[in-house]
Amino acid sequence: MIQEYDKYTDEDHAVWKILFERQFNNLQDKSCHEYLNSLNQLSAVLNFDSIPDFKLLSNQLNEATGWGIHVVPGLIPVDEFFYLLSKQKFCSSTWVRSRESLDYIEEPDMFHDIFGHIPLLVNPKYAEFMQSFGALGVEHSSDPEALLKLQRLYWFTVEFGVMKTTGKPLIYGSGIVSSYGETNHIFRDGVEILDFNLDNVINNDFVISEIQTRYYAINALDDLYEILKELRSHLMQ
Repeated sequence: MIQEYDKYTDEDHAVWKILFERQFNNLQDKSCHEYLNSLNQLSAVLNFDSIPDFKLLSNQLNEATGWGIHVVPGLIPVDEFFYLLSKQKFCSSTWVRSRESLDYIEEPDMFHDIFGHIPLLVNPKYAEFMQSFGALGVEHSSDPEALLKLQRLYWFTVEFGVMKTTGKPLIYGSGIVSSYGETNHIFRDGVEILDFNLDNVINNDFVISEIQTRYYAINALDDLYEILKELRSHLMQ
């Protein structure tokens, strides 16, 4: 599949601009500096002006860390997803949500995939972590229990990861940084932010269709690679 850029309507571009502008502004004091720096690094090809051209974005991503964008029709099987990660390909749909669905969609659209996931992939350490994550998934692709643990780790780090800071948490997970509502929700009273513990994470179910009530906080982005090494050791037992 390819991105058929000429088929985007003026309304599609208008929705992208609304989503990008409000979330970019919303994240300035809520997201980790690694994400914001990466987003700024890609600003020539990823901005509010218009829907990004995947070819241009993928080229800049490849120059930075060797990664690229792989177009998919929607959600794909987990083993295929991990295989693509192991080959430094991040999956993205090409459709944009409607104006009526700015705050909630049941299945990830390209704003989630591109705005949420792609920026940090220009960060070399994070890019290496993601490739290693995919490789570990491929290694255990025939083991349903191992895949479930990998999915749970992915959910509570890559999708809904939080970082400890003095005074308040900062977010790095794509499911939060791409969601205006989830970004603001995490700073409300009653939200549970726990210290990251691998055993707790890989034994914690999650619900895709609801805003999260529990998050796990790492100390720094560098922790992710050590966490993955810990999981690798766990899966070998």
